[in-house]
Amino acid sequence: MPVVEEDRAVQGADAVVDGYGVRRDSLIHVLQDVQQEFGYLPRASVRRVSERLRVPLAEVLRVATFYSAFSLEPQGEHLICVCMGTACHVRGAPRIVSAIRRHLRLKDGRRTTEDMKFTVKAVRCLGCCALAPVITIGQDVHGQLTPDRIARVLRNYE
Repeated sequence: MPVVEEDRAVQGADAVVDGYGVRRDSLIHVLQDVQQEFGYLPRASVRRVSERLRVPLAEVLRVATFYSAFSLEPQGEHLICVCMGTACHVRGAPRIVSAIRRHLRLKDGRRTTEDMKFTVKAVRCLGCCALAPVITIGQDVHGQLTPDRIARVLRNYE
């Protein structure tokens, strides 16, 4: 998803806040809806949510960066979450990440492909330890992976 224009980001945030009303306790719900709208949390939206809910910007950013479900950067059409929990790590998750990055030609620490098709994100635990190592692509779970199987899995989403 491309970067959202500032005016659109502000208007989108206003519409979401209007739907909940000006209530501090709606912060997480507002951020979820803004992210649903844009695919990430545009900076202009984050600032506007802070203003409208009368929550300090630092607090909004703390929430947005604490929860792994939020992203402050545009994400690809397909979000790949790689479990880095203990079971997955021990069973080869770092090799899975390397295989994904190699297949998608991600270099220099980039997380999103240039064509905005894929974003790769390491997560603490997906709760699928028996399937380790495991990734999710959107809502789809792929387990007991090996680096050799990555290309075949990703081709289904290309």
